[in-house]
Amino acid sequence: MGIPEAYLIIAEGNFVFSHSEGTFAGKHVAFADLFRIENGKIVEHWDAIQEVPTVGRNANGMF
Repeated sequence: MGIPEAYLIIAEGNFVFSHSEGTFAGKHVAFADLFRIENGKIVEHWDAIQEVPTVGRNANGMF
């Protein structure tokens, strides 16, 4: 997996959310990760990965 480039990082309370893009299994993908922090350590992690489409429904794109 390539090193993701983060576009959005939001932290509130003991949760941190990041939205980024990178490569996974040789494909250009978007990552959404949610972490729960406790005592300075990650104790829970949820994620979603979606391939970035080459043709979008609008000119804005995913990023």
